[in-house]
Order: sequence, then structure tokens, then C-alpha cells
Amino acid sequence: MQAAIVFEANGPFKLVDRPVPDVAAGRVLVRIVASGVNPLDTKIRAGVAAHAKQPLPAILGMDLAGVVAKVGEGVTRFKVGDEVYGLVGGVGGLQGTLAGYASVDEELLAHKPQRLSMREAAALPLVTITAWEGLIDRARTRAGDKVLVHGGAGGVGSAAIQIARAYGADVFTTVTPEQFAVVKSLGATPIDYTSSTPADYVLAHTADEGFDVVYDTVGGPTLDASFQVVRRYTGHVVSALGWGTHALAPLSFRGATYSGVFTLLPMLTGKGRTHHAEILTQVAQLVDAGQLRPLVDSQRFTLDQAGDAHARATSGQAVGKVVVDVA
Repeated sequence: MQAAIVFEANGPFKLVDRPVPDVAAGRVLVRIVASGVNPLDTKIRAGVAAHAKQPLPAILGMDLAGVVAKVGEGVTRFKVGDEVYGLVGGVGGLQGTLAGYASVDEELLAHKPQRLSMREAAALPLVTITAWEGLIDRARTRAGDKVLVHGGAGGVGSAAIQIARAYGADVFTTVTPEQFAVVKSLGATPIDYTSSTPADYVLAHTADEGFDVVYDTVGGPTLDASFQVVRRYTGHVVSALGWGTHALAPLSFRGATYSGVFTLLPMLTGKGRTHHAEILTQVAQLVDAGQLRPLVDSQRFTLDQAGDAHARATSGQAVGKVVVDVA
């Protein structure tokens, strides 16, 4: 098979011939059709993702969509020819998805949504799992909740908007005016964070009561602002980027709660992997019911253009997830 390999931090991708991986018990050999490019992939390549180190040289890429080519002993959920997708590697020494094939732990895979192309399906795993773990697993979002998503035009943010809407929540999101049309199309009420303060929008949209759920996908000062706009006593703040040092006093004074989301843990530790497959199975149901759709950048890249795909993902010009067509 061909694989795009990075040999050193900030180094170029080099196309190399590698043997097709063996398939051990409990694993599935997937012929990869498409690989999603996440901002985290570019940070791992640059060597600046301390929480998601991948020893180099390595095949990078976390998300895939493809076809089952072979199943190992004991695999019961999949058969040859099944179309699958998942968040499967690219960290912690696990082979990534910028290659023709990958041997994947069965517990990390789910059947691909039927109504999506491979490109579209490859755009979903990391962002939907991250959104789901925050909104559903931690904050228990339910019908009637007022949910604020910081950064709703991004990958995790756009997934969070749609999942919250599917659960019956009333969703608001902080974006720039240029992003209003995108988030409105997903069902969220946009808030221009460049011209309004947290005090302004918590008053305007919750009568100063606060949001039931606040999902921070930005980190830093945005997480600090989240502590100021959550509902007193019953509100819950979730962050997918809570790596910094933050004062908890504003949250404590509101009697609210906080959860951090670290989506890579099952891949890094080997624990909790089945839940990722469970989430992706439910995500596929939402997709096939017309309640969730991926945002995919229109520019296309092949495996030998993996470097260009990374450049596109960091350029600020992509509209939606960048995806590499592997097959």
C-alpha cells in the first residue's frame, strides 16, 4: 500500500510503499477511501501537541471512512464489504489514516451513515464524538435547554449545534458576522462576539438567567467568559480546550458545574473505546434521519497532496473540514 509519512517535526509528507498491515484478533482491516484532516493533525505534525504525541516517523491522520477488507478472529460486528467510519489512529503510536489500509480496533469503528459519501463521512468522527461527549455524556442536554456554543462555525462547534438541536435544545453561538449564514443554516441563533460582551448576550438571550449549557470550543479567555454566562445552580460548562489555568470563582459564585472533554483518551489508553463506536452509531442515525450533516471543504486533495491538505486546513480559507481522497 502507499502511505504518506512524516519523518520529522514540521517535515514534509513523503509517499512510501509499505506492507498492508496484518489483522490480529479483534481487529478489522479497512481499505481507506477518505481521511479527514483536523487542526490537531497539523499540530501533531508540527510537534506542538504535547497531549497528543505521535512518535515520528509516522503515518498521521485520525479520521477515516472506508470499506472492510478483512476481519480478524472474534470480530462479530463487521464483515468484508461493510462501509465504516471512525476515529482510529494518528496518535499514541497508532497508525494514522493517510494510507491505503489500516488495521483498526473493532471497538473504534461504526457503520458509515448511508446517506453520506465517503468524503462526507470522513469529516465526522473526531468532531462529532467531541461534541457528543460534552453535550450528551457530560451536560445531559435535553429539550428546552438554552445552549450556547462558542465557535459554532468550526468543526466541533457545527457538530455541537446540530446535536443539541436534534435533542430539542434552543441553540445560540458566538461567531463573526461573516459566519452568520453558516450557523443559521444549522439552526443556531448567531451572536457577534466582536461587538457584544458576555453581559450583553446573556441579558439579551436569557433575560440574565444564564444558559443551561455552555460548550466552549475555543479555550483561553472564551472559557473564562463561559463561567460568567452559565445558568445559576443548574448550568453546566463544557470545554474541549480547557488546557490553561483558569479562575473558578465566577463559576463557583453561580453554583454551576464544569466538565472537560479529552476525546483522545480511548485511543491513548485503550479504555472506553466501545463508547466511541456507540456514539458514531448514534451519529449515523442522526445523519440518516436528516438531523446532522458535515461541513466539507470543496477543495479536493489526493494522498500525494497531503501536505497541501494540511496547508489548506491551517490557512483559514477552508469552508468546512478538509478531506483527503485516499482511494
